[in-house]
Amino acid sequence: MISSSDIFKTEILIVDDQEANVALLEEMLRGAGYLSVTSTRNPREVCELHRKHRYSLILLDLEMPGMDGFQVMEGLKAFDVGCYLPVLVVTAQPNHKLRAIKAGAKDFVSKPFDLAEVLTRVHNMLEARLQHLEAEVRTCQAEGRFIESQKVDAIGQLAAGVAHDFNNIIAIVMGYSELMMDKLGPQTDLRSDLEAIHAAGQRAAGLTRQLLIFSRKQTVQLVVLDINKVVHDMDAMLQRLMHENIEVSIVPGKQVGRIRGDTGYIGQVLINLAVNARDAMPRGGKLTIATTNATLDEHYARMHKGVNPGEYVMLSVSDTGTGMTDEVKAHLFEALFTTKPRGEGTGLGLATCLTIVQQSGGHIGVYSELGMGTTFKIYLPRIDQPLDAATKATQAGLVPRGTETLLVVEDDPGVRALACGILEAQGYEVLAASNGAEALETARQHTGRPISLVLTDVIMPVMGGNMMAEWLKTMNPDLKILFSSGYTDDAILHHGVLQPGIQFIPKPYTPSALAHRVRELLDQPGAPRADTAAKSFGA
Repeated sequence: MISSSDIFKTEILIVDDQEANVALLEEMLRGAGYLSVTSTRNPREVCELHRKHRYSLILLDLEMPGMDGFQVMEGLKAFDVGCYLPVLVVTAQPNHKLRAIKAGAKDFVSKPFDLAEVLTRVHNMLEARLQHLEAEVRTCQAEGRFIESQKVDAIGQLAAGVAHDFNNIIAIVMGYSELMMDKLGPQTDLRSDLEAIHAAGQRAAGLTRQLLIFSRKQTVQLVVLDINKVVHDMDAMLQRLMHENIEVSIVPGKQVGRIRGDTGYIGQVLINLAVNARDAMPRGGKLTIATTNATLDEHYARMHKGVNPGEYVMLSVSDTGTGMTDEVKAHLFEALFTTKPRGEGTGLGLATCLTIVQQSGGHIGVYSELGMGTTFKIYLPRIDQPLDAATKATQAGLVPRGTETLLVVEDDPGVRALACGILEAQGYEVLAASNGAEALETARQHTGRPISLVLTDVIMPVMGGNMMAEWLKTMNPDLKILFSSGYTDDAILHHGVLQPGIQFIPKPYTPSALAHRVRELLDQPGAPRADTAAKSFGA
């Protein structure tokens, strides 16, 4: 907003060949409080002076030797095409007013002039000039936000376009590398090579996930969580991410409340912040991750836009690294902003963190000083509800096994073979089909033990997974259905598989994740019969 101090700080130039006029105007303006007033009696140097100083106002005489005021204004316009010409004509020729205005002058005063009138016109012109500049800034900001939104949309469209095929490929890379590590054991010379392949797959999957979360092509599926459990489960991975000269300290709070969030995405926030902290400590240091209960009061809410006062769980990530300047902090959560060298940062890490925290109803703040390190504080609403069953601790030890008959329906042959191999290795009898129609025929012809669970892709040629599942449910209402897909959420939402109560595992999944998810679903009590469009296979 414009203030009086802004107006009085502006630079003013007086152009007049009469020394008495210059002295009078200078004395009047300085006496009125204008801090920067200069003058020249040579009209030929006006353009060069304006180039250097960008005056907010030029008081210009029309009749001067060597170059008149009209020529000066033409020179100013040629010097800066399309500029706002900040000229107040002060002249003894009142009959030239119309010509002066047409030439670009913003106002006109006749000599001999009234000092109060000149001061009023000067103030009004400077106020109008500042308003013009503010409008230009707002326009540029709006254009910048539009361009930024276009970038975000382009990123989202790109990510959505490649997510399905890319996730299938990454599922195969991660799945087979994990299976090979299990078969070869920890002592083999190939172990480190396989770990590198598996880690690369995880990074690729993580980048795709960040793109989708950030561009809001993938929604956060919220469940009741114990934040201390989430952090504890991430400990080993965080340790692997750090360099040897960085000490990692996890400080869980006592009796920390529960939150509503997504385990995978809260973990993604931790990974992104930990990687940033690691890069900020090239010579080593300490990374501290802590949890505690927190209360955000009305004062805090007023000081932080979008924050509601109330009870929260705070997750803090602190480092002893290089810290940040205020300028860097101002752009920290912007898409594609990074201070890392070219090729070493995507500019999506913190933007993804902000998106995840906001989708969880929370708030993220940053505190940093140069040379003193950085602390991110994430506040997530505290709730008084029991943990969701899906988030309770999984039994440690071997991957769970079983003997039930399963049906895997997947149109990608590589992913289908991987899923069948994972489940067969755990003792299950596995049938396979490449689409929904083939799966129905396989189920019709099957004469062995009843099929207990179907793992199915959502979007497939001939017949999709949801329609196939409805038909299979007519034969066996208690049949368990586990949907899977590498498509983005908005691409599969209309297929109905993201509705509450529907079981879903996103691609890419690891062998252990799939085995645990299948066993968990098989061990649940039989589900009630679902509404279906058909009553029997013969309908």
